[in-house]
Amino acid sequence: MTSLPDTSAPGQKKLGLVIDLDICVGCQACAVSCKEWNTQGYSAPLIEDDPYGAEPMGPWLNRVHAYETHSESGDQVVHFPRSCLHCEQPACVTVCPTGASYKRAEDGIVLVNPDTCIGCKLCSWACPYGAREYDHVDGVMKKCTLCVDRIYNEHLEPEDRMPACVRACPTGARHFGDLGDADSDVSRLVSARGGYDLLPEMNYKPVNKYLPPRPRRDGGGNDLQAEALDGRAVAGTDGSVSERFFAWVDSKLSD
Repeated sequence: MTSLPDTSAPGQKKLGLVIDLDICVGCQACAVSCKEWNTQGYSAPLIEDDPYGAEPMGPWLNRVHAYETHSESGDQVVHFPRSCLHCEQPACVTVCPTGASYKRAEDGIVLVNPDTCIGCKLCSWACPYGAREYDHVDGVMKKCTLCVDRIYNEHLEPEDRMPACVRACPTGARHFGDLGDADSDVSRLVSARGGYDLLPEMNYKPVNKYLPPRPRRDGGGNDLQAEALDGRAVAGTDGSVSERFFAWVDSKLSD
């Protein structure tokens, strides 16, 4: 079993993403920019095998899913970006037999060393978020690196020292920062908007957070979002849209 660094110290740096599902439009700019940057980056290349054939294969470190909800009030599409959540207690790291999967003590980023990865896929089976990608050409596992070779690159302009997906998002739905710092912009955003962990009951403590869609109301003041999710999600103990929505997302991840 691969050991984890102690990240419980006060002020521990925890770099991660905050994704606003209220304004994500599913344009795929994050996925495409991620693919472009990481094809030449830390765990390069992200090769596409037979991309225009009947069965294309190739790793994508960031994917965007779309889910439809239906109700008498109308239909709604929720775009849900998915990538590694850089958990504080990542099962993908502890199951790795070679130590190729590891978590950095200095910033909490979870990475894979392609030189020691044997492609056994144990990490992908352990990850409940489906964040690990097997490269059929290279025979190793690949995943989001938070663009570690970009965020510390002093040859780039300061505004470019962020993950490619964040830089490319046209709506500003993606945010990057230190979630270990309670006073950081991302931490304040999570606090203000009720940022949520995915599958919190599994206790992997994902660093990345999701911001729930804001309520949509009709002319009579009725919450259309709550109605749209009614019957497709589990009501939270306080009846909040946020808890119901993420319970529904959790069920999708478990399918």
